[in-house]
Amino acid sequence: MTELKFLKELKSKRASKKLENYEVVIHPLISEKCVGMIESQNKITFIVNKNSTKADVKKAVEEMYKVKVDEVKIVNDLKGRKKAIVRLDKKFKAEEVATKLGVI
Repeated sequence: MTELKFLKELKSKRASKKLENYEVVIHPLISEKCVGMIESQNKITFIVNKNSTKADVKKAVEEMYKVKVDEVKIVNDLKGRKKAIVRLDKKFKAEEVATKLGVI
């Protein structure tokens, strides 16, 4: 098998493996900055799986918490974690979701 065929096969196997919602979102992040973002910008921060994408995070948050997501930003922090900053639609309040999660 040539190297090119091997790489294509490997890529297709990775793409075919979908993560479940509970595998994507690991837990919400609680810090002073994150609580400030909840209150002022309607954003919630989650620690997510290393293999998850923006689309995975959006789908998981919408299905798990019954909200509409406007935007997802992904950041890899210095501790080696992958953080997703999720901005909710104006119709939904991040404070209500955070209260249900026990963040605030």
